[in-house]
Amino acid sequence: MVRLFRLLGHLPLSFMQGVGALLGWLVWLLSPAYRLRLESQARAAGFSPPQYRPAVAAIGMMVAELPWLWLRPRQQGVLDRVQWDGAERFEAALDAGKGVILALPHLGCWEMIGQSLAERYGPTRGPLVALYRPARKAWLAPLVASSRDRPGLKAVPTSVAGVRSLIRVLRGGGYTAILPDQVPPLGQGAWAPFFGRPAYTMTLLPRLAQQSGATVLLCWCERVGIGKGYVMHFEPMDAPELHDASASPEAAATAVNAGMERLIRQAPGQYLWSYARYKQPAQDI
Repeated sequence: MVRLFRLLGHLPLSFMQGVGALLGWLVWLLSPAYRLRLESQARAAGFSPPQYRPAVAAIGMMVAELPWLWLRPRQQGVLDRVQWDGAERFEAALDAGKGVILALPHLGCWEMIGQSLAERYGPTRGPLVALYRPARKAWLAPLVASSRDRPGLKAVPTSVAGVRSLIRVLRGGGYTAILPDQVPPLGQGAWAPFFGRPAYTMTLLPRLAQQSGATVLLCWCERVGIGKGYVMHFEPMDAPELHDASASPEAAATAVNAGMERLIRQAPGQYLWSYARYKQPAQDI
């Protein structure tokens, strides 16, 4: 599988995106269970088919982009494919010296966020430091690990020691990125509304913000179209609950979900509606 990914990583990104779009629709047509989950979650969130149906192709593109993003030749950068919207907010937050937490949903091409930040800011601002849990599937582990092994990226384990390390990085003026719409293990989250339905939501982001004083920004990477590149967006979070130690975990989680909803409403056709966002949390092993 690693060899196959390496081979695919040398193919043009536009070609892989085109293939991915076709595969996305193929899976949609052949898997009733997949189709039902995607449609039911998008409809329950209040979106119509014309709004969410583009996600069928976008999810396929997201998968097909991975070989290029993870295993393309080392000398091949990404910045020539990325435009920046609101980067001055990110830079101003870094200049304040309090650290930055980027909150990003499973929207657009989130894998591009780490690589573009690392390439643009790593040489002058230091690496993007993020929590990393090795893939549970044995064949996938070396592929994911290789994607994190790039200049300007630094991974710390998803453990108490890793969280403490991340807090030190933030207190020192560094930056990280977190996907807070990912269901955390039992005991590491709180139930909060997400598009009107209870969803188990991680409390890690507000804990990091409260303990480090870091600025929280919303961020997502828009996929402009097949072969047309990406746009990195940065927006203010505007959620005082994230820095208020007296706020309940439920209030902080509600604020986080509201931020995620705000971004997703901008491009529902690029959200990962097939993800089981409303599932029961699993016991961490």
